[in-house]
Amino acid sequence: MPELTLAEKLEILADGAKYDVSCASSGSSRRNRDGIGNAAQCGICHSWTADGRCVSLLKILLTNACIYDCAYCVNRRSNDTRRVILTPPEVAELTIGFYRRNAIEGLFLSTGVVKTPDHTMELLIEATRLLREEHRFNGYIHVKVVPGADLLLVERLGRLADRVSINMELPTREGLQLLAPDKSREAIVAPMRRVGELIVQTKEERKVSRKIPPFAPAGQSTQLIVGAAGESDLQIVTLAAGLYGRLAMKRVYYSAFIPVNRDERLPAVVGTPPLVREHRLYQADWLMRYYGFAAGELLNEERPNLDLSLDPKAGWALRNLHLFPVEVNRADYETLLRVPGIGVRSAQRIVRARRGGHLSLDDLPKLGVVMKRARYFVTARGRFAADLAPDAAGLRARLLEKTPARPRWNQPSLFEGGAAGIDLRSAITGEL
Repeated sequence: MPELTLAEKLEILADGAKYDVSCASSGSSRRNRDGIGNAAQCGICHSWTADGRCVSLLKILLTNACIYDCAYCVNRRSNDTRRVILTPPEVAELTIGFYRRNAIEGLFLSTGVVKTPDHTMELLIEATRLLREEHRFNGYIHVKVVPGADLLLVERLGRLADRVSINMELPTREGLQLLAPDKSREAIVAPMRRVGELIVQTKEERKVSRKIPPFAPAGQSTQLIVGAAGESDLQIVTLAAGLYGRLAMKRVYYSAFIPVNRDERLPAVVGTPPLVREHRLYQADWLMRYYGFAAGELLNEERPNLDLSLDPKAGWALRNLHLFPVEVNRADYETLLRVPGIGVRSAQRIVRARRGGHLSLDDLPKLGVVMKRARYFVTARGRFAADLAPDAAGLRARLLEKTPARPRWNQPSLFEGGAAGIDLRSAITGEL
């Protein structure tokens, strides 16, 4: 079989990396002193910056060869596919080449496991070292940590990369044993714990001396597959809350299960993957990270799965109607955050605006409050905006009513009136 060109390798390995969703804004700022590239907090991997720019990264696998045979993975050992591996110099060459052509601003490097976890980690470290030290590349680098690798190798990688991530993939031990029997929960959690310890330790040391090199300044992340092993949303959300609280996790990503292999251990997916469920989990995750909700407030043993037809914040409000309505002129910031239709920014605006005088119901939309939902849960100057009593059954039906579709957005013309734009704020910002 003829040797593959670098371009052919890239095509195979970029396709193999598409199932990894742990790509996001860098959250890292690395100033360019004497090299090339910058890692800026503006964002990485097709993220939109505040000034309208779209920035991206090169997202590839080091290799699609793997010693493991995980049932859900397209790169599993038993799949009959052509195996390709990049050398560390080839990874560096590709990254610098794309950067010089202004095609990327960073690198997302994942991998299968070749030979042993330690051997694979050494290849990842060498590729990252070449970029940082030989090519003086200061751009954003996100690298996957191989579960089971020596913790000293994990530490070396964290000193070179902006963000590291260790994918748990399956939320439960039972699911891991069923679908990925070659892996163990301990091999996954140990490097996570060590990364979390080093992130906290390094931050404290750098308060004393800025000469201490940073460790994974953009934090660590992980990915959970949704719907592959019969786990409940309660199990997923509880695990995510623990990762945020105990392991200094920056982000947990959720990926709806997509059947790429035939295996009797995998569930049958009828129609499309569970994308709505994935979306609800992201909303629940947002509520825990930014709105002060605990996992137990969103789900419990009697109600282990999220409502697919209603966002989790509205669902919580319907179960706690005794706390409403909230008077916007007196409620504290934390209470405002729990009102459906009031997001982080609108709650902050309400707190600032009411310092100058009492707010009326007419003031709330100007502050970003979505009155379609909030009207049932707030009063302003004692006035209640809704025409429906706070009855759970009737209120739920009202919240589920669809808003008439607005005209499709078009580029404004110099000669014609532009069409009304579609409000995508909630979908983009995550505000509920």
